[in-house]
Amino acid sequence: MHLPNVLMAAFAASVAASTGLSQETRYPLTLENCGQELIFDAAPETTVTVGQSTTEILYLLGLGNHVAATSVWFNPVLPEFEGLNARIDRLSDDDPSFESILEEQPDLVTVMHDWLVGEDGIVATREMFHDADVPTYVMPTDCEEQDSPGGEDAFTPDQLYRGIEELANIYDAREEGAALIADLQAREASAVAGVEALNLPEGTSAIVWFSSADIYAAPYVAGQQGVPAYMMDRLGIENIVQSDRKWPTLDWEDIALADPSVIILAEMNRRRFAADDIERKLEFLMTDPVTRKMTAVREGRIIIIDAHALSPTVRAIYALEEIVNALAEFDLSE
Repeated sequence: MHLPNVLMAAFAASVAASTGLSQETRYPLTLENCGQELIFDAAPETTVTVGQSTTEILYLLGLGNHVAATSVWFNPVLPEFEGLNARIDRLSDDDPSFESILEEQPDLVTVMHDWLVGEDGIVATREMFHDADVPTYVMPTDCEEQDSPGGEDAFTPDQLYRGIEELANIYDAREEGAALIADLQAREASAVAGVEALNLPEGTSAIVWFSSADIYAAPYVAGQQGVPAYMMDRLGIENIVQSDRKWPTLDWEDIALADPSVIILAEMNRRRFAADDIERKLEFLMTDPVTRKMTAVREGRIIIIDAHALSPTVRAIYALEEIVNALAEFDLSE
């Protein structure tokens, strides 16, 4: 599923040349971020991340030495960064306090979601940080989706790539940014080519189960917006959930009636709900009198992916490959 290294290097060089990312950052750097102007006189030295997404992007850009502390984690860090991540302070697996972030004396706070740090941020507002002379950078995947075709929660990889490009520019890592974007674009294209080669039957469908407030309650499933909708669209898979909401609930009786070809489950370390546990999800599907009769359950067409991949992150691109590889193992012939 991967392009040869020679082609990957050539593609990266092409992207770098076309975007100008291979040039060094010129400071002072001014950019607009989610409606606020940010000015950097130099690359930030001490960063606190609020959200796994920007943490892993900085690691992938080779900027782990700039990260002082992290927070908000759904899954373990990418395997290649286990050693690095273990040496960095974890303020909280969930929402950190405003005070704990300021104690790190950061010169930048990078943010995955504006509901964490934003106009109504549950950690703090951006103004609270700016009043403390600490700038905040919010990923464009949150603020740009409001103007995206298809609805307020529509996701496109371009939003993710813009965030990578801007972070690379802020930290004077433009060449690394170009290479990372090229890699992600190549992997996305490879996954699409891979699923096309499978010649999936017309009407191949899926449902994505994130979690449930109670294991027997109507589950939170992926609607027609957000990252899972992008995944299914790119892979030519029909989403049986027609709701325009990002994560609506849907009764299992209705799901069983639609009988999706494939069930995709979110795996996470968080334990806010019982159904956060992947083993509880699997046990329910295989023992409940309604769900155990579904074709996907009887045929073992269940795909498990990281919950973090269902958010606008680099993991979303990686998950495309995982889904295609799993589909190749299933008998979906008509």
